[in-house]
Amino acid sequence: MRFLKWASFATALLATTANAAANATANAEEPTAFDITIQVCASCHGQDGASGIAPDYPNLAGQNARYLLTQMQMIQSGERPVPLMAGQLDGKSEEELLRLAEYYAVMPVKVGRSKEESLDTGMRIYRGGIMAKGVAACSACHSPTGAGNAPAGFPVLSGQRFDYVVAQLVAYREGLRNTDADYGGMMRGVASRLTDTEIRAVANYIQGLY
Repeated sequence: MRFLKWASFATALLATTANAAANATANAEEPTAFDITIQVCASCHGQDGASGIAPDYPNLAGQNARYLLTQMQMIQSGERPVPLMAGQLDGKSEEELLRLAEYYAVMPVKVGRSKEESLDTGMRIYRGGIMAKGVAACSACHSPTGAGNAPAGFPVLSGQRFDYVVAQLVAYREGLRNTDADYGGMMRGVASRLTDTEIRAVANYIQGLY
């Protein structure tokens, strides 16, 4: 169902973009509603889509559009509670959400720097999982380079902020995030088998992954 909605949204976006281009010259000096929305988003996620405001705000730059759209839909509906996003997406149409997703998707991914401490442990978990605990390799869904899988809706992880990754894995482990319902609770299953130390190690590795 989400895939069918994605296709219809993409068609709507093409029409919206064409209309915007036709009016661009006449309104060159006047900020559009979309311009204002982007400025509001930038206050937390940065002008370049790489948050510099707080360590637990996610980088949006380079994230695949299908994943971003799905998450914004879930946040808007309350299916994914994010207190800091409360009200930010209210009143936004599905076409507007798709346009936001596409806007950030074309930005270059921002890669951070991993700390040497626990780097080898994080790499082993990301690339090979933990067989003894039934933990699958992160790379199986998110690719060896962290590029994700856009057609499947699996997010880009490359360069994602350490604190954000830790917070999301803990939320999955504690059952506070269930946005993997369409994938059989896969992330909750993986995270439930990871210790705090293992979560921090893999988050450290992801921050510098490219």
